[in-house]
Amino acid sequence: MNGHPPHFGIYNQSLTLLNDLYQLTMSYGYWKKGLDRKEAVFHLFFRKRTFKGGFTVAAGLEWAVRYLQNFQFDPSDLNFLATLKSPNGEPLYTDDFFEYLAKMKFSCQVDAVPEGTVVFPYEPLIRVQGPLIQCQLLESPLLNLINFPTLIATKAARMCIAANGEPILEFGLRRAQGIDGSLTASRAAYIGGCESTSNLLASKLFGIPAKGTHSHSWVMLFDDEKEAFQNFAECMPNSCIFLVDTYDSLEGVKKAIEVGQWLRDRGKKMLGIRLDSGDLAYLSIKSRELLDAAGFNDAVIVASNELDETIISELKRQGAKVTVWGVGTNLVTGKDQPALDGVYKLSAVRDPGGPWKYKIKLSEQMEKVSNPGILQIRRYHTSKENVADAIYDIHSKMDQDCCIVDPLDPTKQKVLKKGMPWKDLLVPIFRDGNLVYELPSLQMIRAKTMSELNHFNVGIKRFLNPHQYVVGLEKTLYDLKVELIRNIRSQTSHAFIMSEDNEE
Repeated sequence: MNGHPPHFGIYNQSLTLLNDLYQLTMSYGYWKKGLDRKEAVFHLFFRKRTFKGGFTVAAGLEWAVRYLQNFQFDPSDLNFLATLKSPNGEPLYTDDFFEYLAKMKFSCQVDAVPEGTVVFPYEPLIRVQGPLIQCQLLESPLLNLINFPTLIATKAARMCIAANGEPILEFGLRRAQGIDGSLTASRAAYIGGCESTSNLLASKLFGIPAKGTHSHSWVMLFDDEKEAFQNFAECMPNSCIFLVDTYDSLEGVKKAIEVGQWLRDRGKKMLGIRLDSGDLAYLSIKSRELLDAAGFNDAVIVASNELDETIISELKRQGAKVTVWGVGTNLVTGKDQPALDGVYKLSAVRDPGGPWKYKIKLSEQMEKVSNPGILQIRRYHTSKENVADAIYDIHSKMDQDCCIVDPLDPTKQKVLKKGMPWKDLLVPIFRDGNLVYELPSLQMIRAKTMSELNHFNVGIKRFLNPHQYVVGLEKTLYDLKVELIRNIRSQTSHAFIMSEDNEE
């Protein structure tokens, strides 16, 4: 597999051209103008609250790492690029540019928040520093590899919060967006807290527990529902969860109980039933009564049917007796928010060994104005929970009280006293192109998600009007941003020269 995530082997080819054409076109322009010697800093972040909620779970870093480990233009990539033509029919790029790409060796510094970290809008999930062309070429692939898994891990975490400790089975393979979509979703859903998946390929590749029941077609194949359950029990006596809603759910439960008694007489155990339609609250309550009356007190009731965190919460409020939740379409597609609005923005550039020139993107919308600098996130906390996050420039002095400013509303400020415990969230991943980060197991990432969420106020986990965790720009960074905006708008300068010690 050449170091790629296992499923990448499906395509059996270089993935370096997992990219947009304009990234190559800009890189060609940089090279033609001699700008390839410049050093740049880019940050990957998102702007909007995910699912309008109070938190987001970062995911996808492992696959980004695998991509970067194998980042090189092989002959098949260069041969393809050589076929591209400009509108007048001439080659889009020159042969000497291909020679440059062929010799390119990944040499960037990459810092990132580990998978499973709870993050918030405008916080950099990844910081890339290195040769301008390399940094530019990583924009599209990194966004592709981070945006979707982060979206799905967050959705899964929300559903797990709604289930309040009851297990969630992910079974969205049939509705997922292709092979990559299904595998990415299964992995991300597990990071977010799902207990298992029905996706056997995901189970094989990632070690996620595989679970499932049977479908309506099994029941429909036989002339009688009880006969269907009986035959299933004879074939799979140790794995019997009967889907009871093919014809009449409560009658189906009664027939499942009859077959369950047959299993019990033979020293086997009916594990439970599944409801896939109808009034799940009412049906689960009545099913629980029937099962308990027959002595199947430990039989689980699995519920499915277009579930999401809102429906799960409402069913629990209504007293539903569901003990396992099966979720599919709404999870693996992020149905109510089909994309994370992740972006990748240039924030600093310099000539080799020279001072940094900090960059900023302006917009008529303040929320789309980027942050300048070489950024890090400092999370302040007490012994019980996290308090606030400061986005700061790594050259800023952070050994005094820290004042953070809401970049969208400067009247909102918070002072974090010197001595308050903190940790920086971005950790080294690559140094000079070499991997320096030990990738955790998927099980460790999943456990990190659970631990992270436990260290935040319960208010951020509400689905309706969640509490807004405090995130802001460290005051000197905010002041620099304002100054840059003023300078650019007054057309007196387009950048702000910064030395390593943050002096003008």
